[in-house]
Amino acid sequence: MQSQDKREASRLRLKDLPPDARPRERLLELGPKGLADAELLAILLGSGSASETALDLALRLLATFGATGPEALRGLSSARPEELARLHGLGPAKASRLVAAFELAERAGTLRATERPAVGGPEDLVRLVSPHLRGEAREHALVVWLNGRQQVLGWEAVSVGSLTEAVVHPREVYREAIRRGACAIALLHNHPSGDPAPSEEDRALTRRLVAVGGLVGIPLIDHVIVAEGGYYSLRAERGLWEGTDAGGAGVGATL
Repeated sequence: MQSQDKREASRLRLKDLPPDARPRERLLELGPKGLADAELLAILLGSGSASETALDLALRLLATFGATGPEALRGLSSARPEELARLHGLGPAKASRLVAAFELAERAGTLRATERPAVGGPEDLVRLVSPHLRGEAREHALVVWLNGRQQVLGWEAVSVGSLTEAVVHPREVYREAIRRGACAIALLHNHPSGDPAPSEEDRALTRRLVAVGGLVGIPLIDHVIVAEGGYYSLRAERGLWEGTDAGGAGVGATL
């Protein structure tokens, strides 16, 4: 019991540092741009271990992935959760926190850099979301929300499937689109096989989504398959959009 008390007493904590050396207090005083990379990481980590503070742990993480600067952050941001969790002082909770933070930063940065990009064709959709689809070992489906000017409001994953299939339900595709007030949507999914050619299931899904979009007034403007071999736009296929309301519903008619 005494040895445990000694370990607790010797635990290094950020709150034991002088106020002007604590990352959280410095952020409130200086703003995030006034902090070093290690200080921002320390705030995300929240705590260190019995042998090092969160700031020490952050410095060690950066050194592990490339010392300091952009190289270290790029290496850290591309690490998988299981890879981070194996590092001393992290574990699954802190590793997941870091991965989530980097993913949010990437998504926010994509939209901010492009200032709500407009979609004029399938190549614009592929350019926007292909980094989130290419290289995945399983099928992922993403829905992109558009406003009345064909500008991107955002996107989300609606399905993660197997090597050959991602089960996509129209209710999952349209639930958030309705909540966000989207005027149109586009669906994209990957083919891990590398071949972007659509299957009959892909065509059947497109027909269902076109029909639902006509009912709820949020047309599906395209369904694009992304693969290492390129991409395939089902909008180019005759017969998938004919006979529905989507062909004349605002943005859906212009793509």
